[in-house]
Amino acid sequence: MARMTARRALFAVPVLLAVTFGVFAVAAASPFDPVKAYAGTAGLTASQENLDQLRANLGVDQPLVTRWWEWLGNAVTGDLGDSAVLRQPVAQVITERLGWSVLLATVAFAAAVLLGTALGVLAARRQGGWFDRGVTSLAYTLEAAPPFWLGLLAVWLFALKLGVLPAGGLTDTGSATVSFGQVASHLVLPASVLAISQLPWFLLYVRQGVADALEEDPVRGARARGLAARTVLLGHALRSGLLPVLTLIGSRVPELITGALLVETVFSWPGIAAATVQAATSVDFPLLAALTVLATIAVLLGNLLSDLLYGLADPRVGFDG
Repeated sequence: MARMTARRALFAVPVLLAVTFGVFAVAAASPFDPVKAYAGTAGLTASQENLDQLRANLGVDQPLVTRWWEWLGNAVTGDLGDSAVLRQPVAQVITERLGWSVLLATVAFAAAVLLGTALGVLAARRQGGWFDRGVTSLAYTLEAAPPFWLGLLAVWLFALKLGVLPAGGLTDTGSATVSFGQVASHLVLPASVLAISQLPWFLLYVRQGVADALEEDPVRGARARGLAARTVLLGHALRSGLLPVLTLIGSRVPELITGALLVETVFSWPGIAAATVQAATSVDFPLLAALTVLATIAVLLGNLLSDLLYGLADPRVGFDG
């Protein structure tokens, strides 16, 4: 396990270098002008001399490779630079928002895995039955539904039509404090929407994995020995059927990040979505690079977690092979 983790860490270094350079290259080719975005309306009447001076102050007048190398050298020492648009250090921007994004993604992902596993097992138990046909049809339908559409539908139904849940934000309007109760109630809709957007893949994978496991010889042998159907299903078929799902966890991380950004935008959740959009549209080099590196690290950790879980669940899989 330690050797595999070390290899993955070494592999992550060139990946992160390539990703950060790619961010600066794409930003340099973008039609958006970071100087005008920084100046705002004042840039419309500013002289060219003032704009050039501002460009030099922001460091965007330097060549692409120079900007990237300077940012990289500072980032290694912990200095991620300052966000030109938000007028804050990048580290502060991320610190203030990351926790809320992690909370949303963690709750939604856990709910999707648990609910998807439960529904998948129930569907595989009686293949072709009314429950199996119903949940699989619903799963295929949800696969085609964009998270932002599900979010808007949830706001219309539960916030506007029924009025049982808040439409967005972190706390109630006018509240000066952040309490657990308010955060929990405001988290329900965005976490549910994000979980539903991830649910179909886990449901379908578990259903297929358990269904295949029920046809394997060891499971049939357990049935022949007179073991109870519940014991055969949960003690034998479920463990074997869950192995493919473990590999799915890492592959869903990019979709989870993308979905979280969309859901945060719909529900005005105070995560990193707004900062990401502003960084991209304003070509905020330091903030854009830091957020992209953060997302890349999350994807790499997700893939590593999948491999570790698979190795722990199946002793036949070697960590150092």
